[in-house]
Amino acid sequence: MTRVLLIARRELSGYLRTLSGYVIIAVVLAVTGLLFNVEAVNRVQLSGQLLERFFYLASGTVMVASVFISMRLLAEERQAGTLALLYSSPVRDAEIVAGKFLSALAFLALLLACTVFMPALVLLNGKVSYGHVGVGYLGLLLLGSACLAVGTLGSALSRTQVLAGIVSGCLVVVLLLCWLLARVTEAPLSDVFGALALHGHHFQAFMSGLVHTRDVVYYLAVTFAALFAATRVLEARRWR
Repeated sequence: MTRVLLIARRELSGYLRTLSGYVIIAVVLAVTGLLFNVEAVNRVQLSGQLLERFFYLASGTVMVASVFISMRLLAEERQAGTLALLYSSPVRDAEIVAGKFLSALAFLALLLACTVFMPALVLLNGKVSYGHVGVGYLGLLLLGSACLAVGTLGSALSRTQVLAGIVSGCLVVVLLLCWLLARVTEAPLSDVFGALALHGHHFQAFMSGLVHTRDVVYYLAVTFAALFAATRVLEARRWR
């Protein structure tokens, strides 16, 4: 665990020392704020509906941001030729993956904390439960965690950061399209595709301030499966 935390701290400082980390935060805040103003604030809605709209808009920017945050995790090491140093150190592949993932998750949590002022505006001008806000952010963090894990897998499969971003984006889009496939197919395929859908089926409850165990389990399962696959990819590349 100590080695995992050391890797996570090193990677997190890398986000905060470079310009790219602040650019991601600035772009996400600008896009989310603009969409929130244009699509939500300019429409007459109840406070609860306005908050649901915010979480819906934020979920889109979180998924895109997660791809950009995670694409450097392992691909950058391979591109810079420093992955061999990690292989030669007394650190297991699972610890490398876990440490890098935790650093990305911590950075995403920091990014989400910067968006709190938007639901705070709703709270100041209307009546919304704090539980609704907390559950919404829990959903964003779980959704982001799943996307970061998928991005970590894409980064492990790729030799460059650009290719990692493309691979990760395609994997996320495939999981998103499962919702559309669920609507055009018949049972039991529709049930399978619906259960695999990254956003359409599992995030809706969080937007409304509800926590369903199946949704939490789904996001944790996707996170674990993607990180497990990324670990196996590193192990396979180690012996090439």
